[in-house]
Amino acid sequence: MAELEPRLQMLKELTDAKGIAGNEAEPRAVMTKYIEPYADEITQDGLGSLIAKKVGKEGGPKIQVTGHLDEIGYMITQIDEKGFLKFQTVGGWWEQVMLAQRVSVVTKKGVLAGVVGSKPPHILPAEERKKPADKKDMFIDIGVASREEAIEAGVRPGDFVVPVCDFTVMANPKYLMAKAWDNRIGCAIAIDVLKELKDVKHDNVVYGVGSVQEEVGLRGAQTSAQLIQPDIALTVDTGIPGDTPGISSKDASAKIGDGPQIIIYDASMVAHKGLLDFVTGVADEQGIPYQLEAIPGGGTDSGKIHLTGKGVPSISITIATRYIHSAASVIHRDDYENAVKLVVEVAKRLDAEKVKEITFG
Repeated sequence: MAELEPRLQMLKELTDAKGIAGNEAEPRAVMTKYIEPYADEITQDGLGSLIAKKVGKEGGPKIQVTGHLDEIGYMITQIDEKGFLKFQTVGGWWEQVMLAQRVSVVTKKGVLAGVVGSKPPHILPAEERKKPADKKDMFIDIGVASREEAIEAGVRPGDFVVPVCDFTVMANPKYLMAKAWDNRIGCAIAIDVLKELKDVKHDNVVYGVGSVQEEVGLRGAQTSAQLIQPDIALTVDTGIPGDTPGISSKDASAKIGDGPQIIIYDASMVAHKGLLDFVTGVADEQGIPYQLEAIPGGGTDSGKIHLTGKGVPSISITIATRYIHSAASVIHRDDYENAVKLVVEVAKRLDAEKVKEITFG
């Protein structure tokens, strides 16, 4: 395999890292490695969210740029007498994308290969074959013959499991496939924002945050924002595109490659109007493409951050991602790079006066 350029190498290391909600040590270490050269200080909140601080002007407005470290996966709950592993889903899973997928079971003794299994369709009644398998009937096969063998291999309840999908540059090299784009791409954007601001004069204190436990209730967003007490929050995450077969523009209008999505509404937050106008104004001025999107369900870390303290003007900027919440998903490199440009240009133009104007009109 050819050596990857530095930016792609960072994306590979972030997405290959294994870390479901509550088990984010590995992706946190990767994010720390890449963001540390551009930060004045790195700390964590009590749940483990990474907080990298970069001072443009001491005492200036605090701008929080947040991607979440965790990915969806499974947690082992039981080992049966034949060594098959029962599991709890961690984060939102759709049964149709789970069966027969390769997984990595992370134990104290190391990583074990496994596959998600269930009763084969050949022995099911005709009516049952038409229905998706229920995740409560699924199990993970790690290739052992007994509970004792599984335990000897290192498995115990509480171990976590992630899908297997190596970072891959696709036929068109702008298209990138990996597991965990949701939301290691947000972590990458936070890293690159601090990198681009390293030698730039601006009036703010910018925090690049890798939050924890987003997929189970935006928990690290709440604790990190309580610690930072930001004046403005920009959440960077993944979103839904409407450019694959079977999806109408009524379901989702965005196309990957056409620019980052700016979320005007989701189930967790209505975009702050003053900040929305400011961000879209900066994008228009700089010729940065973007797509406005409303999502009736789901939400991002903005949902908790905007409720911090006296309230924080917040907005979510997302990367349209095909096959989200599955073992393998696809993004477009241009969307990622344009999201970095947009957040950097917004940060450069904020100051105490502008933040006051955004907040109070």
